[in-house]
Amino acid sequence: MVRDWAGDNEQEMARQFLQMLDVVYRTIVHPEVEYRDWIARSECTIRDLESSRQAQHHEYGNLYIMPYPEGEYPDAMVQLTVAQALHEWNEWNGEKHPLEAELKRGLEKFYDLKLKTLKRYLPSVGKAQGKDPDAVDSWYLYHPMLNLGRLALDGDDQAKALLLRSIDYGIEAAHHFDYAWPVKYKIQDFSIITAARGDERFGQTDVNGIYAYIMLQCYELTGEQRFVEEARKSIDKAKGLRFDLLYQANLTVWGAVACLRLWRITDRAEYLAQSYSYLAGFFHNTILWQSEIGAAKHFPSFFGVICLHDAPYMALYECFECFAGFEEYLEQGGPGLDHSARLLISEFCKYALDRAWFYYPDMLPKDAIQEGDHQSGVINRALSFPLEDLYPAGDPAGKVGQEIYGCGAAFAFAVRSHHRIEGAPFRLYCNHFIRDLEQTGERAISIQLDGGETRLADVALVRLPRRRLPEVSVVTAGGDAIRPNSDDKDRIDFRVPADGRFILTWNKM
Repeated sequence: MVRDWAGDNEQEMARQFLQMLDVVYRTIVHPEVEYRDWIARSECTIRDLESSRQAQHHEYGNLYIMPYPEGEYPDAMVQLTVAQALHEWNEWNGEKHPLEAELKRGLEKFYDLKLKTLKRYLPSVGKAQGKDPDAVDSWYLYHPMLNLGRLALDGDDQAKALLLRSIDYGIEAAHHFDYAWPVKYKIQDFSIITAARGDERFGQTDVNGIYAYIMLQCYELTGEQRFVEEARKSIDKAKGLRFDLLYQANLTVWGAVACLRLWRITDRAEYLAQSYSYLAGFFHNTILWQSEIGAAKHFPSFFGVICLHDAPYMALYECFECFAGFEEYLEQGGPGLDHSARLLISEFCKYALDRAWFYYPDMLPKDAIQEGDHQSGVINRALSFPLEDLYPAGDPAGKVGQEIYGCGAAFAFAVRSHHRIEGAPFRLYCNHFIRDLEQTGERAISIQLDGGETRLADVALVRLPRRRLPEVSVVTAGGDAIRPNSDDKDRIDFRVPADGRFILTWNKM
C-alpha cells in the first residue's frame, strides 16, 4: 500500500499500520482451521477442578484454586479469573454449578481491612512460604478488580460491594505513580521494588488501559463522573508510547476496549483513534507464520500472540482474555470501526479457537512437553488444564508449567462460539462473533456476522445428544444458496461471508 500522507501523529500512524498489515495479511497463505469441541473441553475442565487434589487448596473453610498443579499458592487473580469464567459458563448453560459459589465464598479472605483493598495472597502466605505478602505487580492489583466488575455488571452484588470497597485504594495507587506504574512495589507504602522492565525504560505501560477499563466499570455501576475522569487521565498518560505500549497482551486489549468505551461516553473521536494505538501494539506482537521448528511442528502458531512484550512464548491465559476483550471491542466499535481493525481482530479470534486446543497436554505428544523440572508445579497430562507456554522457536512446551488459571479458556471459547437455538435439535457453532441473531420463524434464524470483508467464516450445526440433524438451508441476504462443505450425522459445516448476513432454515423432524 502506497500513501501520499504517512500521518503526523501516533494515532493516525497506528491506524495506517493496521491498514498496511491488513494488506499484507490478505496476500499470505492462511492455514486451515478445524472445529473444536470447547463444550466437551469445558465439561472436562469442571470435572478436574472438582476432583483433582493437585488443583485445590482448602483453608479457612473455603475452596481455593491453585495456580499450577501442586505449584505456588492461591491468589486473588487466579480465584477470580476461574470464578468469572465459570460464571459465564453457568449463564450460558442455564444451570448454576455449585463450584462458582464455592470459589466466590473465599474471596473475602483476600481483602485487607487496613489497606481496604484485595491483596494477592491469603493472610497465611508469607515469608515462610518464600513469598513477600506485601509485594505486588502493578497489573496484579487491578486484574482481580476487573473480574469483580465483570461479575458485578452481571448482577453479582457481592462482587460489586467488594469492588467498590477496593477501588479507592486502586485510585490512590494511580495518583501516587502519576499513572505511570512500575513493575513491582510494596502495597502498604508504594515503595518501588522493580521500577522498569527489561529494557530499563518503562514500567508496566498497559496498566493504564486495564485501570481505565475498571474505572469505566465503576462508572457504569455507580454513575459517578469521577470514574470517567480517572479513565481519561489514565488513557491520556499512555499517549506517545507507540510500540512500547504493550507490556502484557491481555492488558493491552482491555485498554483498547476502554478507549472505545470512553469514545462512546464522551463522544470524543480521539479515544477511538487512541484505541488503534493499543491495537497496533498488540498486532505488532503477533506471529503471522506457521513454525515447523522442533516441538512447534506439533501445534499451530499462525496468528498467535507473544504473551509479554519480551516473552519467547505464547500463553493461553492471555490468549483467551484477548479473545473475550476483542468480542467487546467489536461490539463497542460498531460500524464506525476501521475495516482493517475489524478484519485483523476477527481473524485473530478465528485462529485462537483452533490454536488454543493444543495448549492442552493431552493434545501433544509426550516428547513435545518439557520433562523433569518446571518453573512452577508439575504437569499432569490427564488433567484438562492448559500448558502455560508454547514456543514458536521449537522449545518443549510447558517449561513454565501447567496453568490452572488458564483453564477458563475452555469456558470463554465455548460460550462465544456455540449458540443455543430455541427448538432446534442442534447448536450453532461459528468461529466469528455473531453480532445479531434473530429467530424469524419456528425453524428459521437470521444471523449477522461481525468479521472482515472478503473473509470467510465457518458455521456448523452440531447435533444435540439423542437428536437427529434435520435437512437445512443456508441462504445469503442476497439470495445465494450456500451448499455445505461437509455433512455427516453429527455435524453439518458451511462457509459463509464473514461480514455478511445469512438465513438458516431447517425442516421439521
